[in-house]
Amino acid sequence: MLTLLTAALVSFPDPAGDARGDGGYVLPTRPAVSEPALDLRGFQAQPQGQGMRFTVALGRIENPWGARSGFSAGVTDIFVKTGVGGVRTLDHLRLNVTGTGGWAYHLRVTGFGASLRKVPEGGGPPTPLPAPTVRVEGTSLVIDAAVPPGDYGYWVTSSVYSPLTPDGVLRPVTSPGPTSLQAGRPGAPVPVDVLLPSGDPAPFTQGTLAPVGATRDRRTLLLLGLGGLGLLTVVVATVAVWRRP
Repeated sequence: MLTLLTAALVSFPDPAGDARGDGGYVLPTRPAVSEPALDLRGFQAQPQGQGMRFTVALGRIENPWGARSGFSAGVTDIFVKTGVGGVRTLDHLRLNVTGTGGWAYHLRVTGFGASLRKVPEGGGPPTPLPAPTVRVEGTSLVIDAAVPPGDYGYWVTSSVYSPLTPDGVLRPVTSPGPTSLQAGRPGAPVPVDVLLPSGDPAPFTQGTLAPVGATRDRRTLLLLGLGGLGLLTVVVATVAVWRRP
């Protein structure tokens, strides 16, 4: 009998007080942004209707740029790993992925809008999908997106928001300044925090980030299930032949 696979709620914690990259990032002061407003505290993923609901817990919600959404301190990026294949760089964040395969979906959330893109199965540049809906609940962002329900792997990052850059992401530089995000070396990773329950500093020292969660290549599992069903059919037929008088 072939068992149907269904997605369930998954939840991952993240250490508090680590929203300064390798520990030496200096946050901008104009406008002032506090570390808790950029600090990932946890991530949840669960099916919601025909899509997925992602909940990103932060240390605090702040709105330094006065967005109507009520939050504007950070940029939250969620990269979704569906199986083999995909993109192995985290979209201009100066981070590469570890393990097999890369991301197939990329959600970006700011206080001024959200976007969702998908990598075509045959390769090629990501294509846009309907924008996710986002709301604030306490100190969490609740994001409903047109990602098919499933068991996935995730890379989640938190960066500083700035309307003064083309994509709204403030990238670290080595020179100090009130509007700058300062880092100790050129080319430092862009996020100030990444989802990694272990607290491993490798993302900021080596430029690599491991996914969290489990992925299932459903095509492979379907083939295995069909193969098992075929084998069961052969066994049943063989037993029926043996039992004939």
